[in-house]
Amino acid sequence: MSYRLFFLMLLIGLPLTPGWAAPVQQEFSDWQVTCNNQNFCTARNVGQHHGLVMTLSRSAGAHNDSSLRIELGGPENLLPKIPAISTRLQLDGVPLTLPGVHWQLTPWLLTTSDTPSITTFLQHIQEGQALTLNGGKQVISLVGLKAALLFIDDRQKRVGSETAWIGKGDEPPLSVPPAPALKAVKKVNPTPTPFTREEFNDLLDYGTLRMSNSQCSLDPLRREVWVTPLTDDKALLMVSCESGAYNTIYRAWLVSRAKPFSAQSIRLRLPFQAPDSEEREIELVNLSFNDKTRELITLDKGRGQGDCGVQTRWRYDGQRFRLVRYAGQPTCDNWKGPDGWPTLWITR
Repeated sequence: MSYRLFFLMLLIGLPLTPGWAAPVQQEFSDWQVTCNNQNFCTARNVGQHHGLVMTLSRSAGAHNDSSLRIELGGPENLLPKIPAISTRLQLDGVPLTLPGVHWQLTPWLLTTSDTPSITTFLQHIQEGQALTLNGGKQVISLVGLKAALLFIDDRQKRVGSETAWIGKGDEPPLSVPPAPALKAVKKVNPTPTPFTREEFNDLLDYGTLRMSNSQCSLDPLRREVWVTPLTDDKALLMVSCESGAYNTIYRAWLVSRAKPFSAQSIRLRLPFQAPDSEEREIELVNLSFNDKTRELITLDKGRGQGDCGVQTRWRYDGQRFRLVRYAGQPTCDNWKGPDGWPTLWITR
């Protein structure tokens, strides 16, 4: 078989592999790992930590950027009244000394981005059971940490290389694949012409009519209509439709700004399969639009506090809304809000 024919068959037989890593989020006992479409991975302890959390992050590739932070926070801890944590840390009841000198210490936050310090620290604690604070109930369970680190090694294809945390070998750092190219979603018409008073009132009336004709369970007296300029020739129309204890479902349309008005229903479809979901199309939950970033935002809360759930951000590219950020926190443990949740998808 000739080289040219072989090459053609190879091309035909190539799998349709996307130019990004498939996002993943997984728990290992008391540890949660999230890796996004850049193969940037974060891991932290979850559950009954009472506000003491250790977070690891590591980017893909040979450059080996990583960080580690141990932080005290959350609603349980009144920080001004709590002593500093660096001298109170214990590993299985024994006082813990941080290795190396490359740590930044503040009363309730310890951080380092020094790779040797992180590696030494992880080697020291990975066989333990828990980090605790002397005189406090706060705890960082270490059950599942080693499995989480090995998962990140495998995910970033570090197993067998010098840069691996658990599956260390002799392969050089350059043997580790780089991060996929970061995709971009262009901004279209970032400063659209504002509505005239007449245009705004006409579109609001059109939205009210749409709302009246929509099959929504929300009491008509509680339904609300929002309309905002999206581009010079299109408006964004949003209508609240169904409501629960802490989540409201919306319907939304792209509407022409010139009469006679025509509307196109907005559907948001993920470019990947989200964890624990068989559908790629998501509901418009707690929908909002940020005029500064020009992004459509959904926030599906797991409970009223807003410490768990899924937040997505979408940008209009002239044809449809495309995903620019997906962040998710499945465990409700009173830690961070939506802006602090780990990302499964990012763009520029």
